[in-house]
Amino acid sequence: MSYKQEYQSSIEDPVAFWAEKAKLIDWYRFPKTILSTDEHGIERWYVDGELNTCYLALDYHIENGRAEQLALIYDSPVTGKKQSFTYLQLRDEVALCAGMLKDLGVGKGDRVIIYLPMIPEAVISMLACARIGAIHSVVFGGFAPPELAVRLDDATPKVILTASCGIEVNRVIEYKPLVDEAISLANHKPQNVVVLQREQATASMQAEGDLDWTERMQQATPADCVPVLGTDLLYILYTSGTTGKPKGVVRENGGHAVAMKYSMSAIYDINPGDVFWAVSDVGWVVGHSYIVYAPLLHGCTTILYEGKPVMTPDAGALWRVISEYQVKSIFSAPTAYRAIKKEDPNGDLAKQYDLSCLKVIFAAGERLDPPTYEWLRQTYKLPVIDHWWQTETGWAIASNLYGIERMPSKPGSSTMPVPGFNIDILDDEGNKLGSNEQGFIAIKLPLPPSCLTSIWGDTERFKESYLEQFPGYFATGDGGYFDDDGYLYIMGRVDDVINVAGHRLSTGEMEEIVGKHPMVAECAVIGRSDEFKGQMPMGFVVVKNTSDSDNSEAATEIVKQLIKMVRDEIGAVASFKEALIVSRLPKTRSGKILRKTLRAMVDGEEYTVPSTIEDPAALEEIKALL
Repeated sequence: MSYKQEYQSSIEDPVAFWAEKAKLIDWYRFPKTILSTDEHGIERWYVDGELNTCYLALDYHIENGRAEQLALIYDSPVTGKKQSFTYLQLRDEVALCAGMLKDLGVGKGDRVIIYLPMIPEAVISMLACARIGAIHSVVFGGFAPPELAVRLDDATPKVILTASCGIEVNRVIEYKPLVDEAISLANHKPQNVVVLQREQATASMQAEGDLDWTERMQQATPADCVPVLGTDLLYILYTSGTTGKPKGVVRENGGHAVAMKYSMSAIYDINPGDVFWAVSDVGWVVGHSYIVYAPLLHGCTTILYEGKPVMTPDAGALWRVISEYQVKSIFSAPTAYRAIKKEDPNGDLAKQYDLSCLKVIFAAGERLDPPTYEWLRQTYKLPVIDHWWQTETGWAIASNLYGIERMPSKPGSSTMPVPGFNIDILDDEGNKLGSNEQGFIAIKLPLPPSCLTSIWGDTERFKESYLEQFPGYFATGDGGYFDDDGYLYIMGRVDDVINVAGHRLSTGEMEEIVGKHPMVAECAVIGRSDEFKGQMPMGFVVVKNTSDSDNSEAATEIVKQLIKMVRDEIGAVASFKEALIVSRLPKTRSGKILRKTLRAMVDGEEYTVPSTIEDPAALEEIKALL
């Protein structure tokens, strides 16, 4: 079937389409009702189906001949440790962990906060919750206590699962003091904190509810899978950078399992038994979907990597892992690829490894700028697939469906909508726009399976945040356009469109132009306030490591060239006249550039340094330059 046929069938009759895709997984009770509407007027998938996500991810494969196949490979360059689990071994660990949770009174519908580094116990914990019908909420390990506290109050978990520490390159971050402080700040107090002691740091066990992970696992008995409904929740995931009351995206078991299973073959062209690597953290949605659930639901081998694309030990780290474990597909954020590009612009480190196993490079999490796309394609001689999705959807909204029809890629485009996502470009009034007209990207309801159906504990906020701006649509918050061929271009968050003397201009477009300069490794463009023009663009540029990259005359010349490039491609109307060369850009741990914080800093407004920031010194450097 062609992409066009597959897509059209999903739009013309979504119920029939997703009824057929539901057959991809092994239900305890196949749903009779494929799509229904709840008491809040929100569409729900597979309401009367019964399944268990952990069974589908582990037990099903053991029963069907994959017991001795590797399910999970743990590779930790920061500790020098490696460990592998077959499907049988992983299932046994998960069943014991589920038994441990049951012993602590955790049951179906109860919440468990998972605050762990990138170690096998993080994956085991998530699957253990799914096994007994509990709802997990993974919080990025090392997250600041105030942010963890508001999640405790919102999710009201019975138990926190944590470790004594995490490791950031060569720095040990002790977790237990952070957890203790968060509990002291929170109104809700969990019954127990279960701590895995790591050799790099030993946590102090003080509170009455503190328990040792290893001891409790030794006392546990394996737990069986608990059937849940298709609409029962698998997890809550709080959106990155939340301030005030957090926004807990909820994911339902049925739709999630179907979409994950379908996506592995349709989007990624992965077969059961293949090795798939999503280079992310389990604290983010990519980690949930494509480190843990989708690969295991599909019968693949997945990789859990406790390290960085660079510095652990160098920019050849990813290629070493790919070669060592025979990875067929890699999926990472453009930020990771740009970091490699900066340190190893000619791809010399990759040449040390046999990468013949690797068939395709995927990117998502932020916009893949055309210069990075071209660099990846030319340096590694592989297809490069950009695709666009959000925490709210849990899987790709637009992509080149590599497993259905391999369409020509266009730099800067995430290709076309994925089946089930009926996308329109709308103006401020909700009117549909034509080709090459930029506007709000909106998805016509019903959303396909796996997308959020509410915000945890706040349906009205869900409606206000996503459904009320354009009735009949889900508002993505991103802006973009379709070209004449139907290719979708994502130009960034709607608030990344700036108004210069009445002209609406995309900072994403300016970043694309700046990024083409041969000396530019990475860049960000924001709109700063201007007394006369409303807003003026301002660039922040990281240059590649070369012998004269620290030369001030060379830096001044680069800035002049960048200003000319933007003027030549957009015109004088862009008013791009200012750029700072910096050593690094301030980002969250998931790789998103802190544009909002940069705007506030440049405009002299008050700002809060987000707890998700990867390197606070990056902001300090810029502050000193302003």
